[in-house]
Amino acid sequence: MTRWIPRRWPVLVAVVLAVLTVGGSVTASTVTAMGEVLPFLPLVYLVATKLRRRAASWPILIGGSVVLFGLKLIDAVSPAVFFVLVALLVFLWGAVGGDLRGSREFRIQSLGMLGFGALALVGLAVDPDLGRYIVGAGWLLHGGWDFVHLRRDKTVARSYAEWCGVLDVLVGLSLVLL
Repeated sequence: MTRWIPRRWPVLVAVVLAVLTVGGSVTASTVTAMGEVLPFLPLVYLVATKLRRRAASWPILIGGSVVLFGLKLIDAVSPAVFFVLVALLVFLWGAVGGDLRGSREFRIQSLGMLGFGALALVGLAVDPDLGRYIVGAGWLLHGGWDFVHLRRDKTVARSYAEWCGVLDVLVGLSLVLL
């Protein structure tokens, strides 16, 4: 156990965060909160890809989390809409910089952002009873996305992909099953 913990700290942090985030019940406000966070998950991948810096995944997560909490405090714009707009700016930055033609990885991450962003926005727009399954599916699918990237060992830091994959699956399962 003493050798496992230092190597698998992302798993432990993800489990603790999932319990603190979802707890034991899912309400309409939980669905809304998780739907608003969902577009941020692929945005980390898209920005890290554009910057060509896998190690930037953790700083992007921390910076984006600060923005997320700030947006929630001022309640001026939905974090989901904000993150989709930021993704659009990153996409345009990549298009102008030639990444759409020259970087297969940027195209993959752009498609991922499009798909996960759409799931989040649709999940937030429909009735919360249906939205919980759409948002939950988005979190579960992004967990799979994380594990594929962990296996590929590309785009983001391995520790980030491991942490995010475990967190996403636990949150997704909570949304769908609780």
